[in-house]
Amino acid sequence: MTETALRFPAEWEPQSAILIAWPTEDTDWAARLGEVEDTYIALVAAITRFQPVVICVPDEDVQSYAYVRLASNRIDMARVQFVEADYDDTWLRDSGPISLRRDDATFVLNDFRFTGWGGKFDARQDDQLVGHLHAAGVFTDAAQRREIDFALEGGAIETDGAGTLLTTWRCLHERHPEVPRDVLTSRLSDWLAQDRVLWLDHGYLEGDDTDAHIDTLARFAPDDAIVFQACDDPADPHHAELQAMADEIAALRTRDGAPYRLFPLPWARPVLDAGRRLAASYANYLILNGAVLMPAYGDPADAAAAAVLAQAHPGREIVQVPCRPLIWQNGSLHCITMQLPTGLLRDVLPG
Repeated sequence: MTETALRFPAEWEPQSAILIAWPTEDTDWAARLGEVEDTYIALVAAITRFQPVVICVPDEDVQSYAYVRLASNRIDMARVQFVEADYDDTWLRDSGPISLRRDDATFVLNDFRFTGWGGKFDARQDDQLVGHLHAAGVFTDAAQRREIDFALEGGAIETDGAGTLLTTWRCLHERHPEVPRDVLTSRLSDWLAQDRVLWLDHGYLEGDDTDAHIDTLARFAPDDAIVFQACDDPADPHHAELQAMADEIAALRTRDGAPYRLFPLPWARPVLDAGRRLAASYANYLILNGAVLMPAYGDPADAAAAAVLAQAHPGREIVQVPCRPLIWQNGSLHCITMQLPTGLLRDVLPG
């Protein structure tokens, strides 16, 4: 089967499971582990209402502990599978597999380099996570792992499932300052089976150390739609940059030359931690089979964000997951999860 037979599925296409990693005292969550575990319990409870979840754990002790915590919260443990793997932290959107489907329903797992967002953090174990999961038999035998010696995180790219990629120049240029845009466009197109790459030059969030990942700013939705984080407060330091991003998005065109249907998300009030602004983005949501899990921050805008997502993803239940503890470490709901398309997960994991 040739490379042209590959396709990068959209997140709203059918899924086998969601992949996450359990937070432990050996991760950056240690100082607030209790709060973060509560968020993970709420996340697993929400996921298992709709589909299975695969949870990475570093050892049997952590697995036993996580099992008890989840089971005691009346979670359907028949939909929970554990797999042992070493990891530095739990941001599986960026260290997990980027899955492409072939025409014959087999898969290619793109295993890009994960450098801790350009060397900001130690990521040696995270960089080997996909290889460990592949060797552990998590994925079906019809999944080929393809190592790519190029730094790229899953949160930096967004696809519509029909050959169009959305990304930000700020992030990719920060990772690869020596590579011109046309070369980056060509490489992304080849590796990710895309024939269009749309670049955003504006948009950022204070408290985000990913250098403007697209999944904190703008997301594709079905039927030629884009959901994006807006800012309606002229006094906020984000206002000018996010308005410039909104103008860029409004100027984008679909494959047929039409403007995208646009769904601006409301702006949460500033969330501060010891004076540091945290990145409370509603764009960092997760799509499941039949649902959208939305990061909630205990803000009056939570309900308005849920209403926007219900319009952008009709027919899916909108489930709010409390994510205020997550943004303390500069990420949110989408950042800690990775979807596995239907047919990719082995039915029963070894062991």
